[in-house]
Amino acid sequence: MRVLVTGAAGFLGSHLTDRLLAEGHDVIGVDNLSTGSLDNLSHLARESHFTFEERDVCLPFDSGPVGYVFNFASPAGFPDYLSLPIEVLHVGTIGTENALRIAAQYGAGFLHASTSECYGDPLVHPQSEHYWGNVDPIGPRSVYEEAKRYSEALTMAYYRSRGVNTCLARIFDTYGPRQRIGDTSTISTFMMQALQGEPLTIYGDGSKTRSFCYVSDLIEGVIRLSHSHEHTPVNIGNPEQITLSECAGVILDVTGSPSDLAFRALSEGDPMQRSPDISKARRILAWEPQIGLRDGIWKSLEYFKGKISAENLVSFDRVSAIPRTGTYGAAVSKGWSPYPDSN
Repeated sequence: MRVLVTGAAGFLGSHLTDRLLAEGHDVIGVDNLSTGSLDNLSHLARESHFTFEERDVCLPFDSGPVGYVFNFASPAGFPDYLSLPIEVLHVGTIGTENALRIAAQYGAGFLHASTSECYGDPLVHPQSEHYWGNVDPIGPRSVYEEAKRYSEALTMAYYRSRGVNTCLARIFDTYGPRQRIGDTSTISTFMMQALQGEPLTIYGDGSKTRSFCYVSDLIEGVIRLSHSHEHTPVNIGNPEQITLSECAGVILDVTGSPSDLAFRALSEGDPMQRSPDISKARRILAWEPQIGLRDGIWKSLEYFKGKISAENLVSFDRVSAIPRTGTYGAAVSKGWSPYPDSN
């Protein structure tokens, strides 16, 4: 199949592109590189089944006939909401409709990457797809929350009125290699701080909870949803809640970092709890996450170390945690690696 992926140079879009290519599809990746990076696609430079087009999805475009459209274009970090508010709104509204028009034009399937931000600061825990959310329509996060809520309504309108075969994935916190540094997401922020020996910044008293899903689990759920006949939203995320203090502890344990914790005031509109009810995904897709947080952090460690210059990467005397499989000796004091074959 010839497949279109918008936002292909982003964290999730690039992993999705890899999965689609591995399944034998021809992939056209579209991205304006405002927050995505060609580094995420550099390994595909010689891939004959992949074509990259640098373009703004908010402008009408046509990459030719396709059998499926995965709409993953959108800035998704809190700094983006502050620095690119109009762009965030436009990509969720105009950009989503341009992608839907392509699907309608070619009779293609369509999957929209929505978000747990649709639930706002939820009053119901965990959040099921039946919950309508608690969103501040004019708060600092509203440009993203409301753009995604509108894009869900638009997607359902194309399904109901124009017969487009659509799917809606409500994606919860996801982490892993290629995650954008500086997006202020919890895992990337903690990892970079820990590896540089800086205090891990926690907003609030540390009791705020999140549920973190490793990227390969997320992509598996998205692929299964794209093959389904489900048109209403489906939560894709890890239902295991963890406090930010506990999350920081796991990261300090895995990295062996001597960093302390630094507590700061909560930011406006930041939800205290967020965790998906994935009963629907289990029932319809036979899907649930397979990779726990500690294992996912180990899988991500080399990527984050690679984002830090050698002079800023702290060398530790030990690796204080052992992954669930394998036996690892003490790390050397400089240039250490937790992997036994690379010391």
